[in-house]
Amino acid sequence: MSRILEINIFRYNPEDPASVPRMQTYYLEETPNLNLFIALNRLKEEQDPSLMFDFCCRAAICGACAMVINGKPQLACKTKTKDFPNQINLMPLPGFKLIGDLCVDTGSWFRIMNEKLEAWVHTNKEFDPEAEEERMENSLAEQIYELDRCIECGCCIAACATAQMRSGFLGAVALNRIARFILDPRDKRSEQQYFEIIGTDQGIFGCMGLLACEDICPKNIPLQDQLGYLRKKMGVLAVKNYLFWKKRS
Repeated sequence: MSRILEINIFRYNPEDPASVPRMQTYYLEETPNLNLFIALNRLKEEQDPSLMFDFCCRAAICGACAMVINGKPQLACKTKTKDFPNQINLMPLPGFKLIGDLCVDTGSWFRIMNEKLEAWVHTNKEFDPEAEEERMENSLAEQIYELDRCIECGCCIAACATAQMRSGFLGAVALNRIARFILDPRDKRSEQQYFEIIGTDQGIFGCMGLLACEDICPKNIPLQDQLGYLRKKMGVLAVKNYLFWKKRS
């Protein structure tokens, strides 16, 4: 016999003066291999068309359906109801501007983050459309691709204690992005230029090392390795900078 799921969903529309933050309960019959993305669509189509949530690809590659599921940031499309008790609580991701119900504006946050990082390849080479593509070793290309698998879902930011306390903290997603450009031989920025971006309390030195980011990453990106690598690299550079200025003074 199928279970009856009790799904408690955060409801609030900031654009509606009459709306107040609350939890609303819905009941839904569980079907085989039901995931929360399908469950939410069924609720919207069959019970409450005013329900707001984000979705796009349904294949865990766009990150749009990220939300807090029973206290843990996850992707709804990748989460099966059979892995939970019959009571499921859904909340929007913290740390981002709320649009309504389970919808948050991750796009603006990531746009600002990428502008801070200058997240593009920096080079002095003049573009030649007739030239052959620049080649690199397969092993290096695979290392870069491993870090490029981030889908910008926002789960790591939502799970990060520092990001919740400091609105300007770059977070694991930004630090992982910088690690990707440090690896890329086409990017000609110096170590000092990278240090100026992330060598602060808002960057790598603000990370408390709790590693919730890696625990919840839906793409299993090795964030712990990258944070450790950057902390060591930027720490050495900080000592060099200190000794340089001390010698000058």
